[in-house]
Amino acid sequence: MNEALLRSLTPSVLGILVRRGADFAAAEDAVQDALVEAVRVWPADPPRDAKGWLVTVAWRRFLDATRADAARRRREDLVDEEPAPGPAPAVDDTLQLYFLCAHPSLTPSSAVALTLRAVGGLTTRQIAQAYLVPEATMAQRISRAKRTVSGVRFDRPGDVATVLRVLYLVFNEGYSGDVDLAAEAIRLTRQLAAAIDHPEVAGLLALMLLHHARRATRTAPDGSLVPLAEQDRGRWDTTSIAEGVEILQAALARDRLGEFQAQAAIAALHADAPTAEETDWVQIVEWYDELARLTDSPLIRLNRAVAVGEADGPRAGLAALAALDDLLPRHAAVAAYLHERDGDLATAARLYAEAAQKAPNLAERDHLTRQAARLNARRCR
Repeated sequence: MNEALLRSLTPSVLGILVRRGADFAAAEDAVQDALVEAVRVWPADPPRDAKGWLVTVAWRRFLDATRADAARRRREDLVDEEPAPGPAPAVDDTLQLYFLCAHPSLTPSSAVALTLRAVGGLTTRQIAQAYLVPEATMAQRISRAKRTVSGVRFDRPGDVATVLRVLYLVFNEGYSGDVDLAAEAIRLTRQLAAAIDHPEVAGLLALMLLHHARRATRTAPDGSLVPLAEQDRGRWDTTSIAEGVEILQAALARDRLGEFQAQAAIAALHADAPTAEETDWVQIVEWYDELARLTDSPLIRLNRAVAVGEADGPRAGLAALAALDDLLPRHAAVAAYLHERDGDLATAARLYAEAAQKAPNLAERDHLTRQAARLNARRCR
């Protein structure tokens, strides 16, 4: 069973059902039913036209649910419009669905959560981790969003800022390696940049390209994480870096700074350094100051503490870290790194072990565990 194929077809199938009159919540349920049926049937009897098969089955499931609901009997006349088996139109509705999910009737946070779940293919747990909230809280938020848009006409698309936030989170999840969505996020952001002349759209595209250029070097052959300072810069994709820098420079020249442009500027400074030792950390701290002003995000301030530690020394970094909540994700890992650089190996080893217990994925947990073991071994010599 090709799960990647199913995931790639889901947005188009969902878009077709919405255009034919299904409200979003009912359409999503029907598509999910069709996907379950595909997992059951396709291994033994794969269809010649996967998309057409999914559209047909999903539409039938939607009609079945409609007829079963007495409050929606008015939709029974849609039975005659059931699409005939055969190739489905080759239309990419994904970006349109992103805008439709960012509906004005939803708050931005609810719109992002709904889109990530329904169109982006992320699990509720992954979305909850991105928002730093419990999984149960995020499940309730998504359920409320579905109820809000149930029966709503999707003729008023949402704003660009919400769509950019969704694309950014989808890219980050794909870049982490848990779900391979990074390339899809770049593709959609390219489409958006071609359609909308907006410096933050350009900034996000530049940020994605600069990060994606390093992807091949982020993990070793055995799957273990490779920190930025240890990556083989000769394997970075220089074509993507050049494109990202060019797009960023054009966006910054418009003097309408936003958070994605600022993040892209930081990524460009990393990409521009021939070696880790030649990184312009002073300028990176200045960009983090701009980011903190724009977003007031605790995670931005956490990353800033690392940059301060590189620019002004580990004790300055620890002083910046002391002002932050130690419950923040990766707070212990940052503290461990700064303590190690300050020469306090015992504290660093303890904090690496603590960070490993809180790691959001297996690769990061293994990396932090190895860091703790490495320091403990050094202390025993």
